[in-house]
Amino acid sequence: MNLRIPILKLKDCLIVSIQWELDDQTALQFQEDLLTKMHETSARGVVIDLTPIDFIDSFIAKVLGDVISMSGLMGAKVVITGIQPAVAITLIELGIRLEDVMTALDLENGLEKLQRELEA
Repeated sequence: MNLRIPILKLKDCLIVSIQWELDDQTALQFQEDLLTKMHETSARGVVIDLTPIDFIDSFIAKVLGDVISMSGLMGAKVVITGIQPAVAITLIELGIRLEDVMTALDLENGLEKLQRELEA
């Protein structure tokens, strides 16, 4: 069974809360679903909450980096929230730089940061 990650729309933003460790197939489905939803809704911003995620492997890290890059190409700003220490270490060790990505400690702060950025 392939679980799908829910993608919620709030105003002109999409909110994604990843609640479980991703396998490769789910990660690729998430990438496709998010990009499709961005296109359908003309979302200007995306918040991806990783709070429950304690570990990511190299493939999932690459997919996450790709999702962020693709979102930017589609004109959306991205905020990543809830990055755990082990996830941050893995991303850096794999050379995945999130230089153009806003981050926040939690979903609430991430939404506030994204709204301020979109209003600017």
